[in-house]
Amino acid sequence: MNIHESAEDYLEAILRLREQKGFVRSVDIAGMLGVTKPSVSFAMKRLRENGLIHMDEDNLITLTDEGSAIARRVYDRHKTLVAFLMSIGVSEETAREDACKIEHDISEETFSALRRQLTGC
Repeated sequence: MNIHESAEDYLEAILRLREQKGFVRSVDIAGMLGVTKPSVSFAMKRLRENGLIHMDEDNLITLTDEGSAIARRVYDRHKTLVAFLMSIGVSEETAREDACKIEHDISEETFSALRRQLTGC
């Protein structure tokens, strides 16, 4: 599935919030991503229509298997990129900001090479 960068950001945020808090609400996503609640509502509608999330009767948000796979891939890239950038002397704050920009566009070939460089494997 070809998915837009903003959708990847929302899925990653849902994954991270679930790990941090044990549950996810729209207001939490808005706070994490610095967006408005109407923007989150629109995005959740699209993600739900694409089968990437579920919302229960209390409006708690969970990832479907497909949504979870996408979120984990993006989050893995993010963490790896942060670690790599910090290993070459970039400050943690800048590494986190730059990783967010890079994680969506880097090719699988380049990411694999970067990971091999970082891990030595």
